[in-house]
Amino acid sequence: MLDFLAENNLCGQAILRIVSCGNAIIAELLRLSEFIPAVFRLKDRADQQKYGDIIFDFSYFKGPELWESKLEAKPELQDLDEEFRENNTEIVTRFYLAFQSVHKYIVDLNRYLDELNEGVYIQQTLETVLLNEDGKQLLCEALYLYGVMLLVIDQKIEGEIRERMLVSYYRYSAARSSADSNMDDICKLLRSTGYSSQPGAKRPPNYPESYFQRVPINETFISMVIGRLRSDDIYNQVSAYPLPEHRSTALANQAAMLYVILYFEPSILHTHQAKMREIVDKYFPDNWVISIYMGITVNLADAWEPYKAAKTALNNTLDLSNVREQASRYATVSERAHAQAQQFLKEGCLREDLVLDNIPRLLNCLRDCNVTIRWLMLHTADSACDPNNKRLRQIKDQILTDSRYNPKILFQLLLDTAQFEFILKEMFKQMLSEKQAKWEHYKKEGSERMTELADVFSGVKPLTRVEKNENLQAWFREISKQILSLNYDDSTAAGRKTVQLIQALEEVQEFHQLESNLQVCQFLADTRKFLHQMIRTINIKEEVLITMQIVGDLSFAWQLIDSFTSIMQESIRVNPSMVTKLRATFLKLASALDLPLLRINQANSPDLLSVSQYYSGELVSYVRKVLQIIPESMFTSLLKIIKLQTHDIIEVPTRLDKDKLRDYAQLGPRYEVAKLTHAISIFTEGILMMKTTLVGIIKVDPKQLLEDGIRKELVKRVAFALHRGLIFNPRAKPSELMPKLKELGATMDGFHRSFEYIQDYVNIYGLKIWQEEVSRIINYNVEQECNNFLRTKIQDWQSMYQSTHIPIPKFTPVDESVTFIGRLCREILRITDPKMTCHIDQLNTWYDMKTHQEVTSSRLFSEIQNTLGTFGLNGLDRLLCFMIVKELQNFLSMFQKIILRDRTVQDTLKTLMNAISPLKSIVANSNKIYFSAIAKTQKIWTAYLEAIMKVGQMQILRQQIANELNYSCRFDSKHLAAALENLNKALLADIEAHYQDPSLPYPKEDNTLLYEITAYLEAAGIHNPLNKIYITTKRLPYFPVVNFLFLIAQLPKLQYSKNLGMVCRKPADPVDWPPLVLGLLTLLKQFHSRYTEQFLALIGQFIRSTVEQCTRLLKHTCLISFLMSSEQSCDFF
Repeated sequence: MLDFLAENNLCGQAILRIVSCGNAIIAELLRLSEFIPAVFRLKDRADQQKYGDIIFDFSYFKGPELWESKLEAKPELQDLDEEFRENNTEIVTRFYLAFQSVHKYIVDLNRYLDELNEGVYIQQTLETVLLNEDGKQLLCEALYLYGVMLLVIDQKIEGEIRERMLVSYYRYSAARSSADSNMDDICKLLRSTGYSSQPGAKRPPNYPESYFQRVPINETFISMVIGRLRSDDIYNQVSAYPLPEHRSTALANQAAMLYVILYFEPSILHTHQAKMREIVDKYFPDNWVISIYMGITVNLADAWEPYKAAKTALNNTLDLSNVREQASRYATVSERAHAQAQQFLKEGCLREDLVLDNIPRLLNCLRDCNVTIRWLMLHTADSACDPNNKRLRQIKDQILTDSRYNPKILFQLLLDTAQFEFILKEMFKQMLSEKQAKWEHYKKEGSERMTELADVFSGVKPLTRVEKNENLQAWFREISKQILSLNYDDSTAAGRKTVQLIQALEEVQEFHQLESNLQVCQFLADTRKFLHQMIRTINIKEEVLITMQIVGDLSFAWQLIDSFTSIMQESIRVNPSMVTKLRATFLKLASALDLPLLRINQANSPDLLSVSQYYSGELVSYVRKVLQIIPESMFTSLLKIIKLQTHDIIEVPTRLDKDKLRDYAQLGPRYEVAKLTHAISIFTEGILMMKTTLVGIIKVDPKQLLEDGIRKELVKRVAFALHRGLIFNPRAKPSELMPKLKELGATMDGFHRSFEYIQDYVNIYGLKIWQEEVSRIINYNVEQECNNFLRTKIQDWQSMYQSTHIPIPKFTPVDESVTFIGRLCREILRITDPKMTCHIDQLNTWYDMKTHQEVTSSRLFSEIQNTLGTFGLNGLDRLLCFMIVKELQNFLSMFQKIILRDRTVQDTLKTLMNAISPLKSIVANSNKIYFSAIAKTQKIWTAYLEAIMKVGQMQILRQQIANELNYSCRFDSKHLAAALENLNKALLADIEAHYQDPSLPYPKEDNTLLYEITAYLEAAGIHNPLNKIYITTKRLPYFPVVNFLFLIAQLPKLQYSKNLGMVCRKPADPVDWPPLVLGLLTLLKQFHSRYTEQFLALIGQFIRSTVEQCTRLLKHTCLISFLMSSEQSCDFF
């Protein structure tokens, strides 16, 4: 009959593809469960208030028109809904596709069963497929995987979250209306079950059987699958576990499948007592905590509580006397097996000859160790015991007592078993690879010995006291030929013949009295030894490796292993060389990947890579988590070194008196630094002892692991220092800004110095790592802060700065800012507020308007440069850009609202324009005309002034940052500064030349040169913030005249000072001239240049008209004041 899994067997290939797809779907569900957007949980009150009106559960489907009309009634809700859609559509679609694939899976399985019944597959029916070994396995797996999918979904993605995601997808996606959309069926399958994975949550009635029955499945199929699982050993596992006490472990995978599939036919659990007793006696006589898929554990005592027949059948197993017996038995086996394993692991014990002679004994030891580890890990796990269930608590306490459970001893057993297994596997792999070569070598050696003996008895070769014997000569030549004729490929016949040859050699020695000649005896003994080695070598079978693979399965501990993390880390901290033993444990855990990947590989599915990457990535993340103790311990020592270097050790001057040498020697602190440095290098040595290892499909390089670990710890500590160091009290007088920056600067300098000091001892590029990670932290925090100003947010998984292996921690916001960079920026804006301070441009300093005390100066930016580096200043500059954009957008909205929609204001502006036209003329009676217009528009200037001054204030800060960046760039990197300046000039010259003569070259649209050079220029401070275009604008009527009126409305609040220029007249009515003018200039820069020209023309007309009027009225003071103010205005423009 055709092989069921052959490529041309359509029936086998169809079910294989379904099962392969099932394993891939579960991997995708597990992967996605880590990326559930927090907003869908609606956990805190802030989220509920903000998003409660736009995120719906399935109650939405009762009246979608009603909910949508509520949204349409409120423009702000519509705006929020649109923003939410833009930010979450991608991830919601990914979840929907996963949910859809679950529904498609069961539809495909049902279709396959229908096709089997209808005879689509020739000569194949459900019965014949179940008689085939592969067919039986695949059909059982297909149903089991569907059950696992449903359980994983409910455990990892709670019902309410699923409903909210499905409704969001329905509302936002255009695909819902397509003809082939099965949205209704998916919603019916995945609606909330009421189940919660939270500890102590009550189980819903008829759960999970009602959930499993949402899509009907052929009852005959379910019944036949359960029948097969009850009666057969479908995976032939019992052969790997010959001892009867290991039977439940041998059938553990089958037991997990049966547990899941029984929920498809709950009547067995409820009423079929005989069947349940049979199931329990076969699968659960000595165990009741099982792993159903990749470490998801279930306690049958709890899971089968609502089912009468199942509960009754399990009572014998859960009887306290049976629990005591099992726990005591495993305690005894554990001690015996552990002692055996430790004996085998002693140096020089596991030699090739010993291994080959003791294969059954070694395998039995492995079985005992693995079965004991499995039983103890599962039955003592916290996750399998509900603390609120008294009976479960009692059973667990009984186990802990009678098994004398000690997690450290169990971990040591796991460690030694993994090491023992790893050494054995490597030896067998090597022996298998060398098997034929060795066999041929032994055959050749044995044959040559016989030929030499034949020559000895021929009398040709002189050998002491050996007489010529032609019979023996012929006999030995025949034996030599017989040895050479042994065929490696026919191992059974060769083995039999070899035994006969050994017997013949023993007999010839006895019958011909050859014992008297020691040399002949030695030749015969050597030949017998070679023949024995040939028998041993021919008996090296791959079946031993397969048995070890089956016995060593650790997939049940995929999640439970995490409970041993602290023990692993503590043992590494005490003894860093422990890493080499842990390597074997990690490789043993990697064997769990075989379970989900086997069918995917058999089906040649394209999902193989992504599923392998997911599980391998999870395991590598766990390896990193365990080994992170090494960088943590290194940094603990590093902090002590920082403290000693910063506070205790005095720097030795270049010249000192010899009598002061003892004072500078400081032997105590220096010895302490040396001791700590040695400890760090020992930790480094520990991790580097772990060889490069392939974990799943990911290659783990210990050097890279160490570097990533150091980076992770550095990021964690620096991010925390930045978060904690830049929290300000807004009521503090004077501001805490400079003291906190100095303190943080000292902390950062300590990190930097110690990192520089330690780099040679751990063989890493300290400065490179420092710059990369600090820049990443700052850029990530700037990005997160700027998210506040973006409609489409950059999520963590989209960020180019965030990393899975070296994550930048997020902290709970302490004020309106999300991160430390936002708090720093807002504190600078607060202390330089134009309402409270005045900026003196010549001194680059801010003074308090009332007390005239210095508030801050350009030294502030030097301090930020020292503390946060160029990245910090650059990030601050980028954040200010976003703030300016936001202010300008708010300003335009305000302009629309208070000017363009106010009829009175528009009439006033129209009247004024008529009165002053044409602009080249002099306005008669100008005072009356201008100040009448100002008076009529007085109500709009307060908001206008505030917006303009904010923009101006931020532009001044951007100028200061650019100056500081440019200064430090010229000082620290003069060649870079010169190169950038020249490249910039050359580019501008080429662009100007192109506009004069379009035939000359110009960067094409797809050329990123201009974009890239801009980033460099801004980082080096070679740019003018005042020339930047922040927003795109449309034509605004009356815009120049409104700005002109605004400017002359502010002039009475200012006075001219010969030394300082324009200053505020009264602190009670504050106006600061530099931010006012720069804000106005920035605003005009966003529009067409004709607006600026018209604005300047209006100022020119105002000055001429005022001069004319003042000359007539001889108001010299008024004249001087206006002339001075207009001169300063023009300087800026």
